[in-house]
Amino acid sequence: MPGVTYDDAPPLADLMPWSVAPPRLGRGWPAAPDPGSLKARWDALVRAEGADREALFEPTRARTLRSAVGQLPGQSTGTERLLRATGPGPEPVRVLRAPFDEQWLLPDHRLIDTARPELWRVAGPRQIFAVQNPDDPALPLLATSVLPLLGPVRPLYRRPDGTEPNLAPGLLDHLVTRLGHPVTPLDVLAWTVATTGPALTVPLTEDPGLWAEGLALGHRLLWLMRRDGERPRLPGGRRPYVRAPLPARPLTLRYDREEEALHLDEGRISPVPPRAWDFEAGGVRVLEHWFTVRTAVSEPGTLTAIRPTAWPQTWTSELLELITVLTLIAELLPQKGQLTLTSPITATELKESGILPPPETTRRPPSVLNSREEGPEGQLALL
Repeated sequence: MPGVTYDDAPPLADLMPWSVAPPRLGRGWPAAPDPGSLKARWDALVRAEGADREALFEPTRARTLRSAVGQLPGQSTGTERLLRATGPGPEPVRVLRAPFDEQWLLPDHRLIDTARPELWRVAGPRQIFAVQNPDDPALPLLATSVLPLLGPVRPLYRRPDGTEPNLAPGLLDHLVTRLGHPVTPLDVLAWTVATTGPALTVPLTEDPGLWAEGLALGHRLLWLMRRDGERPRLPGGRRPYVRAPLPARPLTLRYDREEEALHLDEGRISPVPPRAWDFEAGGVRVLEHWFTVRTAVSEPGTLTAIRPTAWPQTWTSELLELITVLTLIAELLPQKGQLTLTSPITATELKESGILPPPETTRRPPSVLNSREEGPEGQLALL
């Protein structure tokens, strides 16, 4: 589903110059589909002593119980070495763990091998993270309002208040001149999500009609992927409902294509359109992956094994919403292939206008310090 394309399309890497590799946890237990499990895992860690605590922590070369690191930007956590940590742990935060799978994370620098503080530093209520997903030809660029644990990641803004877009200098003014009407950073991201193909190039246009068509599609995709504000709903009669109660601990997931029903053991949800069940990201069925993450058996005695003993009601609500989102996105994807390019703005044109390549400074992390950041053992962090 290539959508709009041409040979001289500017690369995404030039239009949104600053990118960040995703955080790398180094251990699975600081993230989970529910926040309660994370709090219980932290409590189990700090109750343990000596070799038991070390085994539970799962040390790596990057992090041990003796590692000295500062707070993550925007978070209030302890900074003493985990060897001596006591008391309550950090409040879990929402993250994007996999495509269309929002989970929770303990936002503690001591628990994360490579946390990418520069990414946390620009997180804010206006921030949107564009997430490269090139293995998925249908949606090679995702977007989320929560911190992503996959990527590479290109924040839309270089500051948490949304005052400095992560766009090639001069790009917005050039688009305004060519299109003849205002263009916002969010418009550029919406167009990019709607038109970018697996090669991660962005086929820009100066055709106002095509631009408006792509914007409408892109803004709708952004809303569905971010799930901000009003919750997405299917029309009456097409909304998925729980038709037979879900068991306390479902072990199997099965789809009945004729009934358009999703079976969790003896529980049943319908209608579930085939396009939602067949929806893949990176070659993996999203619904199957979502279910497996929440039901897979963990090794006994590990912190990952601390998880809900029964299926939480919140997971049912999240599953119903995920089915809705996948259905609505799948209905929109054919529109990407129906966009026909006219009046392209080429990479050559942007180079001749001095917009590309962007200055090397725009590829580096911004200097942002909106609040005091505590370093190891309570010292003031030096940036």
